[in-house]
Amino acid sequence: MSSTISYVGKIVFEPENVTKKHEAQASWKKVAMVLFEGDLANYYSWFIKKRFNLELNKPLRGAHISFINDSMNDLSNKGEKTEQEVELLWEQVKNKWEGKEIEITLNLKPFSDNKHWWLIVDHKYRDGLHAIRAELGLGKPFFGLHMTIGLVNEKNIAHSEYINTLNEKGFIELNKDYGTDI
Repeated sequence: MSSTISYVGKIVFEPENVTKKHEAQASWKKVAMVLFEGDLANYYSWFIKKRFNLELNKPLRGAHISFINDSMNDLSNKGEKTEQEVELLWEQVKNKWEGKEIEITLNLKPFSDNKHWWLIVDHKYRDGLHAIRAELGLGKPFFGLHMTIGLVNEKNIAHSEYINTLNEKGFIELNKDYGTDI
């Protein structure tokens, strides 16, 4: 059984601000992501519900992968480029990639930090998104490339922590290859 699956998403630079955090950071941070149509996040969170009886809240943006979420300081290479140079380069790369479709391959093994659950883009499938970052003079992102499938709320955080504890102690295999039968 395959432990990966590929989807086609659309590259979007400067997506609509849907959170207060994003709104507050918009003046000093640049964002680009791959957006997926449909309800992929709901689909994979359903498997978490089925296997662990853990209900997840939907990500606000739905299924997506943020591949640029960097400060102007990072884009300027710590001040080596002026703000105008950064903006010009950003617009060039944005015009080249905005709205283009890209194939993304996800690992079907779920990961969690207790509060968030996600599927990763394995290292061998990251070259396309890393190449776009490189056009902007950016290295690899701080957080690995991943698609959040859900967030835990206050009512079920203890249950999420319990699942991760069982995984850490070897009683369950959270990151086992479940294919589409998590």
